Amino acid sequence: MQFPIIFETKDEICFQPIENFKISFKEAMEPIAAAHFAFEVPLSEFENVVNLLKSKGIQLLKWSDGRYIDNFETGKNVYFRDGDGNLLEIITHHYVKEGILSPAGDFKLLYLREIGFPADSVKEFREFFVDIFELRLDKVRDDFTFAIGGTSHMVIPSKKRKWIPIEMVALPPTMNVIFGVSSTDFVSKVSKKLTEKGVPFLRRDGHLHFNFKEYNISLKVTSFNPEIPALLNLP
Repeated sequence: MQFPIIFETKDEICFQPIENFKISFKEAMEPIAAAHFAFEVPLSEFENVVNLLKSKGIQLLKWSDGRYIDNFETGKNVYFRDGDGNLLEIITHHYVKEGILSPAGDFKLLYLREIGFPADSVKEFREFFVDIFELRLDKVRDDFTFAIGGTSHMVIPSKKRKWIPIEMVALPPTMNVIFGVSSTDFVSKVSKKLTEKGVPFLRRDGHLHFNFKEYNISLKVTSFNPEIPALLNLP
């Protein structure tokens, strides 16, 4: 997808597809568990982006009925995999207001919308993050949930569930995730809740770091306008 490279070493590479998102891959001698992440694009650009993916030889994943594009109640999406088997998604929603964020690059990316967090207990995982991050939930089921805060969606499937449409069991990838937040007050609030739960954490240089289950989580205060989600008309 020709994302801009911001640094590269013998065993690590870091891309910055959009202003407020970086993604790094580090070589490791361990079995691969597919990571899942999804980029939001403008509705008006979705078909162009899909055609661009095809023109670059990126193989879109088919559903059981042979279609590539999934139309759902509030939007549509396509899935594909990178060379390491990670599950990537381009998604658009009818309700997202255009003209608020500038689309980035050839693929017109607005923001990173989703990251997958497979869990042993979906209920326990979502309740923990609802409590400490004050997230809201959508599509709440025993084996799947969205936990939502601002532009970010934690996709929480059961480890017994398979990613669609690839039919691969959702296992937790080794990853460090940094969430951008708008204020130090929020970081302090999270610190207090972690203390109450007995969860060890480290707070340093404007970052807060902690581990939950298999995941390394950090918070970082950013300059991202906290009004953006409302301006985008996110529910």
